[in-house]
Amino acid sequence: MIPYSLAEALQFTLALTPSSQGQKIAQHEITTALENALDARRQRIIISHSEVNWVKWSCLCLLAACSLIAIAMVDSDNPLASAITLGLFGIGVAASLLLILAHDRPFTGELAVSPNPLLQMMLELEPSQQGIKP
Repeated sequence: MIPYSLAEALQFTLALTPSSQGQKIAQHEITTALENALDARRQRIIISHSEVNWVKWSCLCLLAACSLIAIAMVDSDNPLASAITLGLFGIGVAASLLLILAHDRPFTGELAVSPNPLLQMMLELEPSQQGIKP
């Protein structure tokens, strides 16, 4: 679905009859900007429905486990080096998992982005826009 305000703005822009070359260019630029806004909205909707499937999670966890085992085996003669290396790699794995989890279903997942800051900003901007006359 196209938001009503964007559709209305696009229809209004296309309904105008430019009388000069500058107005034609302005109409074209406005139309392009509105189409870009619609495309960006479409892309956000597509991203909001994407998710990382269980096969990718399983492969990542298996790879991390194999790497940790290999590091432990290589550094088995030096316990301090082994502990430091395992700790550093474990932190890297945890950061990677958190990053993927944050980008997995960004609007409905475990670490979802809520619309509250945007709604609050819109409420704050509303009174300031009432004084502006087109």
